[in-house]
Amino acid sequence: MTETVEAKTWPNINAFFKDVNARAFRFAEYGLRSRDDAMDAVQDAMMKMLAYGDRPSNEWTPLFWRILRTRVIDMQRRRKFRLSWMLGGIEEDSSVAWADTSADPSRSYDNRDAFTHFTRAMRTLPARQREAFNLRVLEELDVATTASVMGCSEGSVKTHLSRARAALQPFLEDFS
Repeated sequence: MTETVEAKTWPNINAFFKDVNARAFRFAEYGLRSRDDAMDAVQDAMMKMLAYGDRPSNEWTPLFWRILRTRVIDMQRRRKFRLSWMLGGIEEDSSVAWADTSADPSRSYDNRDAFTHFTRAMRTLPARQREAFNLRVLEELDVATTASVMGCSEGSVKTHLSRARAALQPFLEDFS
């Protein structure tokens, strides 16, 4: 069964960027585990996306996510190479300060705790499962668009998403 979702359109590329900015940052931060690198990746993706502003706006969503995903992968590879070259091996940065994207200072402790718990759970997922979950569940892209963004088949998207949900289930059940 294939889902059909009507593509959203925007009046201009700036409106598109404004709409997607926070979600793109979160996606990049999950993949890069660094706030600064995530901001750089999103900015680079937006700069590259400007070259495609003349395309129909219904094409912008999959194109942007494909550009951002590629940029995140490039940055991960670069980091891995630098660390292996400088340190003689890869060391995982376990002291990552995850962003609180809320501007509201009265945000409750429960919401912060839920976000922290969800972020920890997302960090346990392999990259492909995390991408599938982000794009299908958080971004609400259809299976075909997600497959296009991830560069894989629709069946692979469904498999990655199923495995991600199964892996996240214990974390989310414990918290609810």
